[in-house]
Amino acid sequence: MNYFAHETAVVDQGCQIGEGTKIWHFSHIMPNCEIGERCNIGQNVVVSPGVKLGNNVKVQNNVSIYTGVVCEDDVFLGPSMVFTNVTNPRSAVNRREQYAETKVGKGASIGANATIVCGHDIGEFAFIGAGSVVTKTIPAFALVVGNPARQIGWMSEYGHRLEFNAEGHAVCPESQQIYLLDQGIVTRIK
Repeated sequence: MNYFAHETAVVDQGCQIGEGTKIWHFSHIMPNCEIGERCNIGQNVVVSPGVKLGNNVKVQNNVSIYTGVVCEDDVFLGPSMVFTNVTNPRSAVNRREQYAETKVGKGASIGANATIVCGHDIGEFAFIGAGSVVTKTIPAFALVVGNPARQIGWMSEYGHRLEFNAEGHAVCPESQQIYLLDQGIVTRIK
C-alpha cells in the first residue's frame, strides 16, 4: 500500500489510489474509483464508484463525490460542498442510468457549502465562492458567487482577482503571470 488510510476509513476493493494520498477518519472510498497521487481526502468523505480524481486534489471534510464527477489535477473541494448527479431525483424512481457527468478543470477551487448541479462543467482555475449554487457551465478563470451563481470577475492561477486594463491585460500580484481577456475568454500569456 503506497497511500495512507486512517483505521476508521473504508477502502473497498477495486479502487485505484495513487502514491502519497491520505484518506482520513470515517471516509469511504467505493469500488472502481480512481484517486491520483498526493491527494488529501478529509474526514467523512464519500467517493462513489467511477469517480476520477487527478493528482494533488484536496477534498475537505464532509464532501460526497458522486458517480459522474471527474476532477482534474490540483482541484480544491471546500468543506461540505455538494455535487449532485441527477437533475430530477425521486426516492421511488431509480435513475442510476441517468447520472449526469460533471467535470472540474485543473486548478479549480470550490468554496465551502457550494452546490454544483450535475451536468455543468467548471473550467480550469475557476473559483466558486462559498455557498454558491452552480446551475450552468463555468468558464476557465471565472470568479462566481451567489444563488444562482453569477460571474463577478476573473481569477489567476494563484487565486487572486484579476483587474484587466483597457488592452485586456492583467497581472497576478503574487506570481506576476500575465493574462489576456479577449472576447470573454481568459488565457495566461506569460
